[in-house]
Amino acid sequence: MFAKAFRVKSNTAIKGSDRRRLRADVAAAFPGLGTDQVSVLVPGKEELNTVKLYAHRGDAVTVYVSGGNPILFELEKNLYPTVYTLWSYPDLLPTFTTWPLVLKKLVGGADLMLPGLVVPPAGLPQVQKGDLCAITLVGNRRSGDKSSLPSIAPLALDPPDLEKEESIMADPAMQEDLRCLTLEGEDENGEAQQQMCGRKSLSEASEDSNSRGLNPDPTDSRTLQEQMDELLQRCFLHALKCQVKKADLPLLTSTFLGNHMFSCCPKGRQLDIKKSSYRKLSKFLQQMQQEQIVQVEELSKGVESIVAVDWKHPRITSFVIPEPSPTSQTIQEGSREQPYHPPDIKSLYCVPANMTLLFQESGHKKGSILEGGEVRTIIINYAKKNDLVDANNKNLVKLDPILCDCILEKNEQHTVMKLPWDSLLTRCFEKLQPAYQVSFPGQEPIVKKGKICPIDISLAQRASNKKVTVVRNLEPYGLDPCSVASILQQRCQASTTVTPAPGAKDSLQVQIQGNQVHHLSRLLLEEYRLPRKYIQGLEKAPKPAKKK
Repeated sequence: MFAKAFRVKSNTAIKGSDRRRLRADVAAAFPGLGTDQVSVLVPGKEELNTVKLYAHRGDAVTVYVSGGNPILFELEKNLYPTVYTLWSYPDLLPTFTTWPLVLKKLVGGADLMLPGLVVPPAGLPQVQKGDLCAITLVGNRRSGDKSSLPSIAPLALDPPDLEKEESIMADPAMQEDLRCLTLEGEDENGEAQQQMCGRKSLSEASEDSNSRGLNPDPTDSRTLQEQMDELLQRCFLHALKCQVKKADLPLLTSTFLGNHMFSCCPKGRQLDIKKSSYRKLSKFLQQMQQEQIVQVEELSKGVESIVAVDWKHPRITSFVIPEPSPTSQTIQEGSREQPYHPPDIKSLYCVPANMTLLFQESGHKKGSILEGGEVRTIIINYAKKNDLVDANNKNLVKLDPILCDCILEKNEQHTVMKLPWDSLLTRCFEKLQPAYQVSFPGQEPIVKKGKICPIDISLAQRASNKKVTVVRNLEPYGLDPCSVASILQQRCQASTTVTPAPGAKDSLQVQIQGNQVHHLSRLLLEEYRLPRKYIQGLEKAPKPAKKK
């Protein structure tokens, strides 16, 4: 999560009330810590900062920093200790021990399996699926970061057999087994997730496998580069056989890549030429030209185009088109397939930890997702059940200790005793965490925490002072970036490219030459009928020329 660059939103000193709340959260999350240890970890008077940041994938993370070192971080209301905390409290989490040579593989992005573990005489820790664990090295109970590591006495283990270690690591089967982690959990959407405390806190932190699309297939003995070469050729042949027509020629090589090859990439994979042995598209196309599949020429200085294709070439005719994904989008202009229908987006609310007591009487707990009507009913029933409606004025609600803790600010605790119904409900909604539900016709609704990111339209300056229009976040609305790029290319009569969106995992962005916000506005608002509130950047359209 933190292996790549992240963006800091704020860095502020923690308030006294938040400090006490954090101490209580730590005690609840890590019951093995005594009261004195919690007070040392979350000091009462020493400097303690709250840093809010966005990881490279867009995750919102809160980091607690004491004495210049991060001690805890919070993700989706779950607390995790950093390596600095584990150094001070090595028994805080169940610990698995491995060999130094295995650590090198983990740092490179591999995962950990049972053969890579050192089993102590007492056996492995008793853990459940999804439990948070730490990984240490033989001879030192450290789990490291980039600074100097302390030496922490290891638990009683059998003496390390270095010859055995080297023989294990030399075994190809062992190297293959390192790809899979033994401790896996599932998030609330049912998606597999893997947690690991250490320098790389998530398995996707390595440079060569930071995206699911770049992960080597664990059943494939080939290297990542060899697999990427195969994927590159597969997308190339698929695009020529199914998408490119003779009328499209000459075709800019960049357009061929962005509009055709990327869209032929299998679901769950990501095409990255830099990870292949070719490194550059031009070098790959030179090889395809030598095989007489295509002919590439430089029609203008520095700009290459595909000018001819041999569709009767054996490699094209023998290529077997893979089965289409049932969830793939079909937004093609002039196609006979089902037209695009905008999703139904509904705002929801998630119960945070500090409001659990208010909602537990109605059977809900921390993390429960509720609709607005359900929240309103729960609050009203709570007030009536606990006899909080003012007897003299039915429009006022008396605040009991639970309501005070949930909705009042610190300076209001002893001054605000009653609130009108509308003010009470408004404050409750403001304190709940946002969530949303996206429903597409004929599909199961998708529920996620946070706020849905709007489609973002921006203008950027490129070489030779040329402007390009950049569109991001199309996927949450069921829009295929490659299909949108193809439509815009025809309507704008301008070149388009589809590239991975910076800082976003498994997301693509569309770039169109020139200021094309007017075309985007018509496409998104009039044809796709998306609500304006879910699109930002429409004001960047070029202003009409003033009449003389």
